[in-house]
Amino acid sequence: MIFGRAHIQIVDHDQPQLAMPCYHRVFGDPLDRDFPNSEVAYFAMGCFWGAEKLFWETDGVLSTAAGYMGGSNTNPTYEETCTGMTGHAETVRVVFDPRRVSYRDLLAVFLENHDPTQGDRQGNDIGSQYRSAIFTTSPEQETAAREALADFGPKLAAAGFGPITTTVQPAPQWHWAEDYHQQYLDRVPNGYCPVHATGVTCG
Repeated sequence: MIFGRAHIQIVDHDQPQLAMPCYHRVFGDPLDRDFPNSEVAYFAMGCFWGAEKLFWETDGVLSTAAGYMGGSNTNPTYEETCTGMTGHAETVRVVFDPRRVSYRDLLAVFLENHDPTQGDRQGNDIGSQYRSAIFTTSPEQETAAREALADFGPKLAAAGFGPITTTVQPAPQWHWAEDYHQQYLDRVPNGYCPVHATGVTCG
């Protein structure tokens, strides 16, 4: 849903949009729980509702959450982000056990389940908030992400797609999205969930 820019004032908010404790609707743990020996990854790939479900259904993923990254204001609201004026992207936070699923495996989920060539959009979802982005939490993640994009680009080109527009950058501040966005497709199984996969695989 896109909100009119003229009706939204972009401001910094003192408090996060999501109050803790808040519990994962699928896993049952607090969303901000620390998992020993885990790693965190952040992926922006269009609407975060369907993207979050892809990851919580991936073996080895311990927790997921919807949120906002990459913009200018603090603790943004959904309405502010939807204007495209904050610079934030709808992003999924993925906590995973690297002994059970590798970061490269998660990159494959990311690349195979959206169109990384569309720029500031995914299908009919248009705006910088829907851009394709990887926010890395370590030099190793950055190297893996750039290598995965370099490998995937020729495969997309061979299938008739344009160049990859996905950006890779160190993870900026994470902002939790509102409660009604968390695990949305568990709460609303038939909710809005467009598929923008290209059909190209990493294998």
